[in-house]
Amino acid sequence: MSRVYNFSAGPAVLPEEVLKEAADEMLDYQGTGMSVMEMSHRSKAYDKIIKDAESDLRDLMNIPDNYKVLFLQGGASQQFAMIPMNLMKNKKAAYIVTGQWAKKAYQEAQKYGEAVKVASSEDKTFSYIPDCSDLDIPEDADYVYICENNTIYGTKFKELPNTKGKTLVADVSSCFLSEPVDVSKYGIIYGGVQKNIGPAGVVIVIIREDLITEDVLPGTPTMLQYKIHADAQSLYNTPPAYGIYICGKVFKWLKKQGGLAAMKEYNEKKAKILYDFLDQSKLFKGTVVEKDRSLMNVPFVTGNEELDAKFVAEAKEAGFENLKGHRTVGGMRASIYNAMPIEGVEKLVEFMKKFEAENQ
Repeated sequence: MSRVYNFSAGPAVLPEEVLKEAADEMLDYQGTGMSVMEMSHRSKAYDKIIKDAESDLRDLMNIPDNYKVLFLQGGASQQFAMIPMNLMKNKKAAYIVTGQWAKKAYQEAQKYGEAVKVASSEDKTFSYIPDCSDLDIPEDADYVYICENNTIYGTKFKELPNTKGKTLVADVSSCFLSEPVDVSKYGIIYGGVQKNIGPAGVVIVIIREDLITEDVLPGTPTMLQYKIHADAQSLYNTPPAYGIYICGKVFKWLKKQGGLAAMKEYNEKKAKILYDFLDQSKLFKGTVVEKDRSLMNVPFVTGNEELDAKFVAEAKEAGFENLKGHRTVGGMRASIYNAMPIEGVEKLVEFMKKFEAENQ
C-alpha cells in the first residue's frame, strides 16, 4: 500500500523520513535494547531525548533565555483553563475571537474571571481577521489572547494585535514552526503538536519566566500550575514520552530543511499553487478574505453541497485523504502543513482541474 496524500487538519501528515527513522528504532533505541515507548522517563537515555528536543526547539525559534519551554499534556484545550488559572491576577482578560478555538478559550476563561471580547469576526463566519491596531483593551486586563492561525476557517494574523502594553498570549497550534517568529513579543506562545510537529498528546508551552509564579487562582490543581512543570523541567509526572521523542525528530528534520525561514518560503510556494488555482477557478472558490489567508489551512467550496460531497468522495478514491471541510464551514479544506510535500499540492490542483472540467 503506498502512502496517500493526507490533507487532515490534525492529527496530520508527518515527514516520511521521521516515521522511517522511528520505525527503525522501534524495537531498539540506540542500543538500549528497548523502545522509547518502554523507557523510563527518568532514564539517562530519555533525559537526553527531552533535553535535545528542547535545545533544538530553542535553536529553531530563537527562544530567549528568559522563556521556559514546557512539554505538557491535555492538548491546547487544557490551556484554555490553565492560562487564566495562572495569569488572571486582576481577574480580567481581553479575548480576540477569530474562530472556534478562540471562542472556546474565551468561554472557558469566563469561569475564572471577566473575559472581555474586544474583537470578533463571527459576523462573517470567521472569514477574516478584524483590525486589531486600536482595540479597547481594559486598563486592568492581565493579558490579551489570540488564536493566531484558525485551523477551521483558514485565517491567520499577519500582524499581531496592538495589546497596549499587555501580555500577549497566543495559541499557535496550526502554524507552529511554519515560519520564523519573534518569541519576545509574546508572554505565552503555545500549541498542540498534532498539526505541524508530532503525534497527538503533547502541547508545547513557551512561557516568559515572570509569568511563572506560585500566585495562582485558589483551587488551581497542582498539575495545572506552570511553576510545578517549569521547576521539574517537564518531568513532574510521566510526560507523553514517545510523542516528545517524535517531536524531537521533527525539530531535527526542520533544522535539516534549513530552519523556519526556509520552511516559510516552502510553505508560501505550496499555498500559492493552491490559492492561484482557486482564484481563477470557475467551480471552486476560497472562503477567506485574501489578505488574511492561512498558509496552513485552505478552505474552499463549490457552492453546491452535493458537488462538494462528490468531490470529497472522488478525491479519496484518487488518494487524497481528509479533504472534507469542518461542519461549520462545509465544503472542503486542505491542510498543507510543513510535512505536506509540494507535489501533494500540485497533484491535488491537477485533480481539481480534472474535476472542474468534468463537472462544469
